[in-house]
Amino acid sequence: MLLRALFVTGLYFTVLVSMSAAAEPTKVDAETLMCERGKLLLSDDFDEPLGKAWRALKGKWEVAGEAIQGSELKADMHGAVIRANLPLHNAVIQYSFMLEGAKTTTFSINDAKGHNSRVVINAAGFTARKDDHDHAGPDEAAVLRAVKTPIRDGEWHTLVIEINGPDFLARLDGKQVAYGSHDAIDVDKTNIGLTVGGESVSFKQLRIWEATPKSTWPATKAKLVAKSAQ
Repeated sequence: MLLRALFVTGLYFTVLVSMSAAAEPTKVDAETLMCERGKLLLSDDFDEPLGKAWRALKGKWEVAGEAIQGSELKADMHGAVIRANLPLHNAVIQYSFMLEGAKTTTFSINDAKGHNSRVVINAAGFTARKDDHDHAGPDEAAVLRAVKTPIRDGEWHTLVIEINGPDFLARLDGKQVAYGSHDAIDVDKTNIGLTVGGESVSFKQLRIWEATPKSTWPATKAKLVAKSAQ
């Protein structure tokens, strides 16, 4: 009986370890649909306090469990924000995140004139969006594609963003895809940022590369457009 109990306990422990490992984000470069990765522009595991490349503009940002955790502060009356200057045009962006009570989080991309584009994430799914570029002027934000899928608190997810000219694509966990195109995205970008609205979100393993289009992209694009029209 003792041997059986030890075996069962050991098996239970093994299962728990396996589940824990499966919950962690992978450092492997995720598959891309639109772009080939080129020169690595930025790499940050977020397992240490924010380095000099980052500016913490709003909120509280601290290391928690080998990740950087961002939380909105009520006194700011604004979501938590960190930004890094990073000139780019076409790019592949990959990072992992875990919702921890936050209402929303975004990966935000700016150009010289202001907000350019972003991916918006919440418990109900994620959205690829062209941002409002002039606020008080005639330009308006435009949803390129919204994907409804449960994103639960306490679970790690990996997001890959691909930008090629006006084309903008976001893919969650190698599965769901939000794709769209807008001429305003086809400009030189100046900086990138992570935002948190509400309680907190943890981030890990951010990588950003220069990008060139895949030879298979026209065929893949046609399939995505056809699927979105259904």
